[in-house]
Amino acid sequence: MFQGIGVPELILIFAIALLIFGPSKLPEVGRSLGKTIREFRRSTREIAEDLTADVEEVKKEVEEVRKNLKES
Repeated sequence: MFQGIGVPELILIFAIALLIFGPSKLPEVGRSLGKTIREFRRSTREIAEDLTADVEEVKKEVEEVRKNLKES
């Protein structure tokens, strides 16, 4: 995910965040960011699962139609 970000860049990002939010708010901001990322991943996983299930359902319907056409 962060292939282009090295240790120096992470330290710089942390220092800027520390300056912007201060040491007392930084843990709260980190927790909020973590929760947001987790929720985003969960949502995208659910969407992918729903799409996969829909594709499988359509495949089954196509196979049924093919069988019916062959029998006719």
